[in-house]
This record gives sequence, structure tokens and C-alpha cells, in this order.
Amino acid sequence: MKSTSTRYGTIAVTIHWLTAALIVVLLISGFRAGGMTDTAAKTDLLALHAPLGLAILTLTLLRVAWWLFADTRPEDLPGTAPRQRAAARGIHLLLYVALLGMAASGIGMMLLSGAGEVVFGASGAALPDFREYLPRVPHGLGARLILALLALHVLAALWHHFVRRDGALARMWYGRG
Repeated sequence: MKSTSTRYGTIAVTIHWLTAALIVVLLISGFRAGGMTDTAAKTDLLALHAPLGLAILTLTLLRVAWWLFADTRPEDLPGTAPRQRAAARGIHLLLYVALLGMAASGIGMMLLSGAGEVVFGASGAALPDFREYLPRVPHGLGARLILALLALHVLAALWHHFVRRDGALARMWYGRG
């Protein structure tokens, strides 16, 4: 369940991959909803998007608590340059900050606009124009930031796997390896 000095434990791996899958769905649904003009379809898509955002917030907070109170990360891979370590830590920290910021701006948009009642069927009102609400700006920027950070994260993992062949990707998967 817990991490060892050389690989991540089952809890950390599960939180990582579940969060990753949900982020992909969230980004796709968010960008798609942002470009929709059919309000009924947009409302249906947001009925998926909003709870997934809350699930990612919950997983992110759980992950932070897990690292702070229950587990320790594996040691850095041998031969990792100090700049690489700093870059990896910086990207991970920015991902956490961006995910928390996205949750805050998403919740802010739903509360300020009253869209929660529309999306979840408590109101027969029309879906509001989110562009009229200030949290929309950081939400849109945050989505693009997360997209860029995920690209860097995935590229780094693939570089470790195919170029360095150092087992970085394997240690973030299930098993003893």
C-alpha cells in the first residue's frame, strides 16, 4: 500500500492514474462545453464536468494529505541531475496549485452564476453566460496551464522510459518490478 525507497505504493499509484484519467476527461469536456452553443447539450456536459472537477479536487486533497501524513516518496532515481529534480518538483507543485485553482475558480463560477441549480436540475432557468463572471478567466487560463504541464509531465515520463531507460515509469505502476 505504501511507497518504498524505489517505487510508489498502491495508494499513490491509484490516486495518480485515477486523477490523470479524470483530468483528461475534464479537459475534453471543459473545452468542448466552452465551444458549444446548444445550451441543452452544454448543460448535459457540465452535469458531467462539475462532479468530475469535485472528484479531482477530492483526489488532489487526498494525495496531499497522503504525502504529508501517511507516506514518503521514493528516493530520486540515481543519476538525476539537480536541475531535473528541481524541474520535476516544480512541475508537480504547479500541477497541484493549478488543480486547486481550477477547483476554486470552477466552484466560484458555479456559485456566482447560479449555474449549479441549472446544471443539476433544481432550476428551470437558462444556463448563464460564464464569460460574464470573473472566475472564468483563471479557469480558462488554468485549463491551458494544466494542458501544458501535463504535456511536460508526459514527455518527461516518456523520455525517462525510452531514452534513459531508468524505470521511472515502471515505479509509478502496480507491482514489484
